Amino acid sequence: MKLAFIVDPLDSIKINKDSSYAMISEAISRGHAIYVLEQHDIALVDNQVISNARSLHLKSASQYNPQWYELGHAEKLSLTTFDAVLMRKDPPFDSEYVYSTYLLELAETQGALVINSPRGIRDHNEKLAIAKFPQFIAPTLVTSRTALIREFITIHRIAILKPLDSMGGTSIFQVSESDANLSVILEIMTQYETRTIMVQRYIPEITLGDKRILIIDGEAVPYALARVPKPGETRANLAAGGIGKTQPLSVRDQEIAAFIGPELVKNGLMFVGLDVIGDYLTEINVTSPTGIQEITKQSGFDAAAMIIDRIEAMVNKRKQANRHI
Repeated sequence: MKLAFIVDPLDSIKINKDSSYAMISEAISRGHAIYVLEQHDIALVDNQVISNARSLHLKSASQYNPQWYELGHAEKLSLTTFDAVLMRKDPPFDSEYVYSTYLLELAETQGALVINSPRGIRDHNEKLAIAKFPQFIAPTLVTSRTALIREFITIHRIAILKPLDSMGGTSIFQVSESDANLSVILEIMTQYETRTIMVQRYIPEITLGDKRILIIDGEAVPYALARVPKPGETRANLAAGGIGKTQPLSVRDQEIAAFIGPELVKNGLMFVGLDVIGDYLTEINVTSPTGIQEITKQSGFDAAAMIIDRIEAMVNKRKQANRHI
């Protein structure tokens, strides 16, 4: 196969834990050709979505020679040149990200296979998408109105406030009605009632970990990465200092994954990370889910191999279908 990865700058990738690196490494080990590009390398030229892509080859990295890659010359290539294009750009999901999804969706109409679906990414805000599955979520409020937020906090006593466009645990607050700084926090979070946020009832099981469940082509990886917050911290994200511990999926985890997995496939979302605290779904990560390397190292289950297996199957199915046209 010939695969294109849309990624952040390569020098920012930490190869000891990055999921895109794990997928690239697995694909190269199978003899597939890998090309990389950044978000700004996509363009519409003469009604064709093209990329300014470079071939990538792996090198042996060490503390003395940290550069892990070697790039070929930049080539102007239509996205239809590739057997699959993997959108692995990290958030923020800003205007530039939205514009990229429009171009990638146009590339799909021209025959490109894009993973995850640009429309699927655009239609699934990673915080708000959980509202499609109310049977699995804790009490949740989405609003910019501080009166509604205060009422919610009074009912549930402790709540978590989240921006709808953040990642890595940034700008998340745990608050209570007696919090002396509550007014200031609400002013900052809602920007004086001009910004919509999510408010969720505090789930005490966060002390046991915020579980990342990987869904690949509708099927759950059998192990979750439980990100346990450090003492005195509510946020469990690894970027916020959480510790990752791999564990088998619980019965409830399996129930949530089995129900949501097929729905994700219907929306073209091939690789997704569900976040579950206790028995409750808290987020659906569709942009560039992580956790592959931690799960593989601790459990022995090769999630990167599972992803490349499924991509190979999708590409072969498309090629067979094209032969019969």
